[in-house]
Amino acid sequence: MSGEQRREKMLAVLCHAMQPVSGAALAEMFDVSRQVIVQDIALLRAQKQEIISTCRGYIMKKDAPCQRIFKVRHSDEEMEEELNLYVDFGGRVVDEFVYHKVHAIIRVEMGLKSRLDVRAYMDKLKSGSSGSLKDVTAGFHYHTVTAESEAILDQIQRELEKRGFLAKLRDYEPVDFWK
Repeated sequence: MSGEQRREKMLAVLCHAMQPVSGAALAEMFDVSRQVIVQDIALLRAQKQEIISTCRGYIMKKDAPCQRIFKVRHSDEEMEEELNLYVDFGGRVVDEFVYHKVHAIIRVEMGLKSRLDVRAYMDKLKSGSSGSLKDVTAGFHYHTVTAESEAILDQIQRELEKRGFLAKLRDYEPVDFWK
């Protein structure tokens, strides 16, 4: 087995591990020395793999396990209601982006996880220093939302639809985000 193949398999082991995997266990699993494992971990980290070292071994950094992109449309007056909906159900609004026919995708980070975050964001918008991205696409925009389960994201999607915020994708949009 080549070093690259070993690192791929090691990454798979770490991705599926529910608890840290010791360097000794990895060395035994792949029939190499612990020093080779340390070097492999360094190479994987250089490839932007988020591997955490603990006193009990290595484990992958795990963010919120589930993510979904919602295409929405609402008025300025409904914006706070829409953003609070995500956080009230336990979601985290990662970003807002628009798909512009000329400029492609324009994205801004948001990081909203509570009503306090939503309030601070709304205060910034109301200060008049800048507007929302939705303003450049007739109100249509997307949010990447993370949550601890698909069930939470399903609840959010049902509530967005119930309140009339969920928008249909058009032919020119590059990806069906809901597949």
